[in-house]
Amino acid sequence: MTKPPQTAEEIPKVDDDIGKAQEGSKTDDEVVQREEEAIKLDGLSVAQMKELKDKAEKHVFQAEVDRMMKLIINSLYKNKEIFLRELISNASDALDKIRFLSLTDNTAMGSNAELSIKIKTDKDNHVLHVTDTGVGMTKDDLIKNLGTIAKSGTSEFLTKIGEAKSQQETSDLIGQFGVGFYSSFLVADKVVVTSKHNDDDQYIWESDAVSFSTVADPRGNTLGRGTTVSLHLKEEAHEYLELSKIKDLVKKYSQFINFPIYVWESKVEKVEDEETEEKLDSVADEDEDGKVEEEKESKKEKKTIEKTVWDWVLINESKPIWTKKPTEVSDEEYDDFYKSFTKDTENPLAKSHFTAEGEVTFKSILYIPKSSPIDMFQNYGKKYDFIKMFVRRVFITDNFEDMVPKYLSFLRGVVDSDDLPLNVSRETLQQHKLLKVIKKKLVRKALDMIKKISEDDYKIFWKEYSTNIKLGTMEDHSNRTRLAKLLRFYSSNSDTELTSLAQYVERMKEKQEHIYFIAGTSRLEVEKSPFVERLLKKGYEVLYLIEAVDEYCIQSLPEFEGKKFQNAAKEGLKLDESEKMKQKREELAKEYEPLLTWMKDDALKDKIEKAVISERLTTSPCALVASSFGWSGNMERIMKSQAYQKTNDPNNQYYANQKKTLEINPYHPLIKVLKNRLDTDKENPTTADLAVVLFETATLRSGYSVGDTAQFAERIERMLRLSMNVPLHEKVITTT
Repeated sequence: MTKPPQTAEEIPKVDDDIGKAQEGSKTDDEVVQREEEAIKLDGLSVAQMKELKDKAEKHVFQAEVDRMMKLIINSLYKNKEIFLRELISNASDALDKIRFLSLTDNTAMGSNAELSIKIKTDKDNHVLHVTDTGVGMTKDDLIKNLGTIAKSGTSEFLTKIGEAKSQQETSDLIGQFGVGFYSSFLVADKVVVTSKHNDDDQYIWESDAVSFSTVADPRGNTLGRGTTVSLHLKEEAHEYLELSKIKDLVKKYSQFINFPIYVWESKVEKVEDEETEEKLDSVADEDEDGKVEEEKESKKEKKTIEKTVWDWVLINESKPIWTKKPTEVSDEEYDDFYKSFTKDTENPLAKSHFTAEGEVTFKSILYIPKSSPIDMFQNYGKKYDFIKMFVRRVFITDNFEDMVPKYLSFLRGVVDSDDLPLNVSRETLQQHKLLKVIKKKLVRKALDMIKKISEDDYKIFWKEYSTNIKLGTMEDHSNRTRLAKLLRFYSSNSDTELTSLAQYVERMKEKQEHIYFIAGTSRLEVEKSPFVERLLKKGYEVLYLIEAVDEYCIQSLPEFEGKKFQNAAKEGLKLDESEKMKQKREELAKEYEPLLTWMKDDALKDKIEKAVISERLTTSPCALVASSFGWSGNMERIMKSQAYQKTNDPNNQYYANQKKTLEINPYHPLIKVLKNRLDTDKENPTTADLAVVLFETATLRSGYSVGDTAQFAERIERMLRLSMNVPLHEKVITTT
């Protein structure tokens, strides 16, 4: 027996494990028999079978699990082969757990230091066995892990699998939600799980997908430690008893699993038989008379025969590719490695393989998936398990809550460091000062990788991850400048192409000091906004922010390459500061001063902060402009739509109650008419109505909501009566 390791450093690494499986490379019949007995559940005596039947505890699957299994089976009938991927993945997780436990508990390995996965086919009985020497399961674990699932997770899985548009999406969801074990029923009508945990006896779990039972194994401890999953294959699934098929599936899905995978395989060899055969050779001799006589001489020779030899054969010889130099790894190898641990069938959009040196040294490969996770923003801010952490090639965890910032949670990859301690808990390691350095470098490398994506691929990236980058701009102050360079927005420069901020700055007019933008719900809305009329007429480029997060994102940027941002819907917009224009505005302000004062103090009292002559309007009569600290119409709409918003929240009330400025267009016919009516017919109620209706239409046109919709509708109806010569007091006449 192999002596159990006494320290973390003595734990065998993957290279040490390969080809050194206990009982490997044996050919005698006794070893073959012992292997058979160790992993073949059917080798029970009649008495033991009776004991199993009598003592087994019967259980019924949780209703949600039963429904889930039916969905899995019905949804993946054409993609049955994923069952082996899931079983190997589960076995790898179990091996990771026992290896991690052994870092702090020298007795965890016991007398079995081997860490491996073994696959064996039993063609006579149509059974496929997958055995690991991992942590194993207690009786309670078998019932809890294989018979029930947390309802919240199951319900979410059922919802997602119902929404899946393809078998591939369903296949990905199975791995994502950790319900891969149940894919065994795609190919098996009965599944038997035999498991031995260090803290319990060896138990057998058996199910036909309708109910399950558990019982203590009457054979005792045959596994030492670990789990065997035995699939009694359906007739249509007998192809999975062929070793060639098994090898193909392992290569396709699991060749980079960090533990050796063996298959029980036979080959024919020529060996010397223990028995010999007697061979007579002719010997010539001459007698006295010179005559030649022949005599037969007996000679013994060893006999060569063909013999079938069984042995465990390693089928995943590929080393972890992050230990190689980037020049030694092909694109195909990178893609295969990515698929092996992400269960994604698409090639990644981008990758970065690097060695970081300095305060801490580590090797890493980072990937960007071509498609964003289905539930990325449902789980935004929750724990992530997409970056696998290794220390000296020993897997530690993939459960760091902030290995990368929230906005980069779509990254996949591995990190392997020689500088971090092995013999600590995950919680202690998470607080290690070197880990903080690793996290910082990972973010920098990830942003560099994104920056280097080709123009065509960047369009795919932006479609999938634009919200992530915008959130990063808001959340990651230390990398805000780098993230700003990755931003893309629509603008008035092109009807179809997105533009970067750097491209906008290159196209800026001479002496232009601001980057202009307008936010709304659609391109059509912002293009027709009154706030951009003069900007577009004078040839200024305007960024169109049409995603909900865009305005937040831009507001978090104080500047870009020395140019400040100017919201076209807020005060502070200055387009022409020439002396001629200043004089012209002063003349108009003086001419319209009575109208502006009347609107502020009488017609629109308590509705506006002030009324002024507009610099931004060309075709609209007026617009409602927010103060520097107030909400634009788009922001107000977003804030009011948030379901979690507190009633009378003081912070929101402050921004919402900021009074706006009414800007009027002195060249518009309606404004001229209103000015004339103020001079000739100020006391007429229609004059005040006209001012209020202009204000309310400006409110709507500027993206805000009208406070009193009933009065707004009444005023519009009065205007319609007057325009159509219908008396204001003519009542509705009914026949009933």
